[in-house]
Amino acid sequence: MPISVLSQDTIDKIAAGEVVERPASIVKELVENSIDAGAGAVTVEIRDGGISLIRVTDNGTGIPADEVRTAFLRHATSKIRTIDDLEHAQTLGFRGEALSSIAAVSQTELITKTPGALMGTRYQIEGGLEVSLEEVGAPEGTTLLIRNLFYNTPARRKFLKSAQAEAGNIGDLMERLALSHPEVSFKFMNQGQIRMHTSGNGRLKDIVYHIYGKDTAAHLLEVSADCGSFTMEGLIGKPTVSRGNRAHENYFVNGRYVKSNLISRAIEEAYKPFLMNHRYPFTILSIKIDGTRMDANVHPAKLEVRFSDPIGVYEEISRVVRDTLAGKELIPEISFRTDKEAKEEKKQREAEISAQKVPEPFEKMRREQLGRMVMDRSVPYASGKGADAFRNDAQPPEQKKMTVEPVGEKDRLQTAEQPAAGIKEQVHAEQDRKTAPFLKAVTGNVVDGVTVRQTQDKEAAEDPAAEVRKAEPVQMQLFDDRLLSAESRKRHHLIGQLFETFWLVEFDDKLYIIDQHAAHEKVLYERFMKQFSEKTQTSQQLSPPMILSLSMAEEETLQNCMEEFTGLGYEIEPFGGREYAISAVPGNLYDLSMKDLFIEMLDLLSQQPQAARDAVKDKVATMACKAAVKGNNRLSAQEADALIGELLTLENPYNCPHGRPTIVSMSHVELDRKFKRIL
Repeated sequence: MPISVLSQDTIDKIAAGEVVERPASIVKELVENSIDAGAGAVTVEIRDGGISLIRVTDNGTGIPADEVRTAFLRHATSKIRTIDDLEHAQTLGFRGEALSSIAAVSQTELITKTPGALMGTRYQIEGGLEVSLEEVGAPEGTTLLIRNLFYNTPARRKFLKSAQAEAGNIGDLMERLALSHPEVSFKFMNQGQIRMHTSGNGRLKDIVYHIYGKDTAAHLLEVSADCGSFTMEGLIGKPTVSRGNRAHENYFVNGRYVKSNLISRAIEEAYKPFLMNHRYPFTILSIKIDGTRMDANVHPAKLEVRFSDPIGVYEEISRVVRDTLAGKELIPEISFRTDKEAKEEKKQREAEISAQKVPEPFEKMRREQLGRMVMDRSVPYASGKGADAFRNDAQPPEQKKMTVEPVGEKDRLQTAEQPAAGIKEQVHAEQDRKTAPFLKAVTGNVVDGVTVRQTQDKEAAEDPAAEVRKAEPVQMQLFDDRLLSAESRKRHHLIGQLFETFWLVEFDDKLYIIDQHAAHEKVLYERFMKQFSEKTQTSQQLSPPMILSLSMAEEETLQNCMEEFTGLGYEIEPFGGREYAISAVPGNLYDLSMKDLFIEMLDLLSQQPQAARDAVKDKVATMACKAAVKGNNRLSAQEADALIGELLTLENPYNCPHGRPTIVSMSHVELDRKFKRIL
């Protein structure tokens, strides 16, 4: 086949294959454009999973009429001018491929208007070909309608999933966008029904409440740290809200949702002492980093990033998350809530979301402008300018009847101020009377005269998440009323042993249940790990030495990581060729195959840093598990009390080395409720 240049139509459709994978890809590109345009409210409406219709409406800056055609050309963008601009780009999009790729595989209609323009612009383009361009009346902002996706590429349409599955993907995307930009009001509608609606008040925990529910929102820890080369803030869940997959590990880099094995491993490493195997944390973390320290131009859909200092980023993220978890009392509380009650709560939460009346993009902008006019008391009302906004007559009638005959300069000023104050007060009163409904809609407050009063009850009624914020307990600090603190020991009431496995402790208004095996296992584990961290471990000499033959790759890893092995207590010498003699091994790792441990550490070190320590931790955890007191073993009260005393000295006494909880609690209120003592 001879070499030839592809047609523009073929080029556009190939490019669209990289950007437009499914309807969710279109929604992502269009909503990110809305955010880049400064929109404060964005509405997304879909039908048939976005296959037949996607409508995205925003109240952003819009597109000038003379730039509408240019916006649909490939690589046309207002975000960058040269390659150097990529390093400093703070926008979510910059490639200039979205609109051209979308228009190439759908029937697209654009309606846009810039602030100050008399008329808007309506532009239709189908399959990459222009259909019409005309002036229309339109509000400020942009609306894009995408109809009949892949109508001209039926082969690609066959690979789409069901309408329900595609709508689910878009719903997940909208949730991530809401979490990454809490300052923007997002509304998502599917088949004419509201599925998500955020207020745009900037409070991340409110969004978590509406998306994930009260239980999740009430068990979050705030993260805020300056890591030098980048900053990180957001929310992480306590171990009790862990999940069975990584679907709830949300992290954003410069406002963009990304997938990063580096960030994921760093987070999971920090949670490792707190979670069981195959359990994953709940996180919503926003990372702000200078563009020169990362590369966002890796993936066509901008889902991946590369860091110039990956090891530094890994260690800092892991440290911040670990420090946030450290020192917190992370004892899970047992609840008797049934699945039926959980479903009823979810149904009630969805009803609350549907009942919320957050304004549409253009209506929100109108109300904000109105609110600014109403609340601006610096306008010279005596001149009639402030009153014109809400009254037909430019000057109050009383002002026309006033005559002032001052005696002196001072008296003249005082006399002039009195009628002016009276006029201003009357104008304010009339203004507040007429604008009270608008103020109530804008601020949610009650207007009485010229005073806007805020009430907590009103806030709680209009904002369900406010109840969670108000009721959420303040995290107890070290040596406050925590079970495992030196100050609380004298208030412990050791009830006894249950099933020769669990110890019951009454403290304040809760019942604590301690697993004696998990608790003893954690005590032994941290005792061993302290020896390793303080380098107080000993070496055990081998006679004769253990001889190992290594491959070229293993030999290179050993040479690069010899310091790690010697720090653990190994003594290794070359024995000729590719053979090495191990004459000493760690002396405080009992009953372990030293050959297998050495080979395992060598394999891990070739993949990632700190792997030798991880391998040792796993072996120490196994050893501690074998040495710990088992269940069905009777302990005396003195032994149990001594075990609890040792737990006080640990950095993380709440989970065994395998992530299982050592302690659970049950509140007095929960017991009363179960026995119908309270309703």
